[in-house]
Amino acid sequence: MKLLRFGPRGHEKPGLLDADGVIRDLSAHVPDIDGPHLGRERLAVLAGIDPERLPAVPADTRLGPCVGRVGKFICIGLNYSDHAAETGAEVPAEPVVFSKWTSAICGPDDDVIIPRGSRKTDWEVELGVVIGKAGRHIDEADALDHVAGYCVVNDVSEREFQLERSGTWDKGKGCDTFGPLGPWLVTPDEVADPHALAMWLEVDGHRYQDGSTRTMVYRVPFLIGYLSRFMSLQPGDVISTGTPPGVGMGQKPPVYLKPGQRMRLGIEGLGEQCQSVVADEPA
Repeated sequence: MKLLRFGPRGHEKPGLLDADGVIRDLSAHVPDIDGPHLGRERLAVLAGIDPERLPAVPADTRLGPCVGRVGKFICIGLNYSDHAAETGAEVPAEPVVFSKWTSAICGPDDDVIIPRGSRKTDWEVELGVVIGKAGRHIDEADALDHVAGYCVVNDVSEREFQLERSGTWDKGKGCDTFGPLGPWLVTPDEVADPHALAMWLEVDGHRYQDGSTRTMVYRVPFLIGYLSRFMSLQPGDVISTGTPPGVGMGQKPPVYLKPGQRMRLGIEGLGEQCQSVVADEPA
């Protein structure tokens, strides 16, 4: 299934995408696409519904983030060997873990806001993993049983805030609108191998990132097991697993986002996002 959330910001309804690309309203069957409704048994019930019996939604309806009420937005840095090389960094001996604040989450086609004082806002297409089953100290062999589905993430990043100011990466990663999720939450039965997916990102039609999850260093089962040693993973948590090469900071010379530009990005089988870049407006 390709599950989604549609409607005005903060008032999204649950839905799915049918085989013909029509959005269907699921709100008579489930209150939201969120943690309490992402278990395998609940997803199996939704999978048994005939989409043609569901109300159609206009094609131009806004899509919200594909998961509601995210508890934790956990990210992995330098997790692609070719991306680590372009930044001049060594592949880390253990995964680099940081957080994006849940207030960064927005819809896949919502505007991305360049923060006030930013000079180095950058892009990163990433594979998102959405947890459907809680766990601690999860065995790697069982890790995929905890996955509700996969989605596209744009890990928008302000590099000066992230790397040139004291402290951790988090303040350059969690600005408002820095976490577009979606368009869809794609259930595991539609993703034969999450480590064999083409992924790409363009700015104003120029393709900067053109990679594959094949070059991921720490793969999804390992990451789930690893993270679960340090925190419980809960249904609705999102893990963003790192980016391939081609980020703005890796260009020679570096290239960063400016108001008026458009980002377009996608992952094979998981859909596309398209965001306009806008300046932060005074309150």
